[in-house]
Amino acid sequence: MSAPTTEQPGPDLDVPTIDRTLGQHPASEVPGADLTSGPDLAREYSRVRGLTEELAAPLTPEDQTVQTMPDVSPTKWHRAHVTWFFEAFVLAEHQPGFSCFQDTYWTLFNSYYETVGPRYPRPNRGFISRPGAHEVGDYRAHVDDRMLDLLASMTYDESGAVSDLVTLGFHHEHQHQELLLMDIKHVLSKNPLQPVAYPGSRERQTSVGPVGWLDFAGGIVDVGYGEAGFHFDNERPAHPVLVQPFRLADRLVTNGEWMEFIEDGGYERHELWLSDGWARVNAEGWTAPLYWQRDGAQWWEHTLHGTRLVRPDEPVVHVSHYEADAFAAWAGKRLPTEFEWEHAVRESGTLPLRSSGNGLNDSGIAGFHPSPDSGSGGLRQVFDSAWQWTSSAYLPYPGFAAPAGAIGEYNGKFMSGQMVLRGGASITPLGHARVSYRNFFPPHSRWAFTGVRLADNP
Repeated sequence: MSAPTTEQPGPDLDVPTIDRTLGQHPASEVPGADLTSGPDLAREYSRVRGLTEELAAPLTPEDQTVQTMPDVSPTKWHRAHVTWFFEAFVLAEHQPGFSCFQDTYWTLFNSYYETVGPRYPRPNRGFISRPGAHEVGDYRAHVDDRMLDLLASMTYDESGAVSDLVTLGFHHEHQHQELLLMDIKHVLSKNPLQPVAYPGSRERQTSVGPVGWLDFAGGIVDVGYGEAGFHFDNERPAHPVLVQPFRLADRLVTNGEWMEFIEDGGYERHELWLSDGWARVNAEGWTAPLYWQRDGAQWWEHTLHGTRLVRPDEPVVHVSHYEADAFAAWAGKRLPTEFEWEHAVRESGTLPLRSSGNGLNDSGIAGFHPSPDSGSGGLRQVFDSAWQWTSSAYLPYPGFAAPAGAIGEYNGKFMSGQMVLRGGASITPLGHARVSYRNFFPPHSRWAFTGVRLADNP
């Protein structure tokens, strides 16, 4: 691999934007808070929608059109899809005299909602050159104007049904903000010019100490979301589970530790791998995490800040569940169950990051790449570094029932063939994560910001 080219950002898109107050509101005004009045919803709507445009602004129209694999969607598709969500689920139901912006958009930008109507095939989204990125900006501006008019016209009595849908729309857009960054990282990794999406510095090289272990007594513990406020349907019902005593690593596995795994033949030793994982290793030629390439004795890593030498102190990211499980076996440990993870985080009192309003990296995301461990005690790198694989299959909680209608397709129909991840990543929008949040991906997925926290028996 050659050295990275000069880090030059792409030009800003000249797309319509909305008047927003990104980072200028109290920390309580984040998705998950009880937002029932029109003005509160309008402020949060402007903030959430503005963040999407800020994340897309450094990308060229050409950047925003490319699709490099079926799981990746073009940036402009994400911008349009989250707009369609507000148009289809809020405006169509609650705006008097509603008419859609462009009826074919409902086919192009519907993701998987069979109830709503036909969908354009996901693997072919990169085939669509029009509407272009600028036209998608027009669509966003049109829907934003209508949404803000709707929110301004609501009375308090009317706002309940609307606020639930709008708040779901906030969290839905948060998910796609994270997907936007995951996907454009994959897109730019395929370009031999090594373009840089988001110029900036990473944390300086540090020396991360040995992993520490925290002991938890276990017992019958409550898991799931049992409070007031926003949550996804897959986080409920809250219920008790029996957890045996266990230990949990205080930090995530680092790049340096992963290098030791590689040097010890980790990708060549079948005895470390689950059968399906070993088949993937051989079929796809895995020898390192996604985005790592070896040049002689050095490992290089593609990041959203450009292609750089792998830094041993940073947490490893872009590893599949199969790789995480194999690493745990190599280390003589295991992956935690999702219930162990949740119980440990609750016991430790670790809270998700919230916005305090000092610019993009404080009110939008923690960073475009995870930072090294601070070594300051307790459970660390919980919500701000990488999603953490668990050993738990993604299944419904006892008593789970999907909501009626199209919204019921949001989570429930994916409860097969997926593994649960917990926590949050550096690119997870602040205010989006919760202790009970259940992320999920197929066990072979690698393009998400996924990492590893080990568990052990006492």
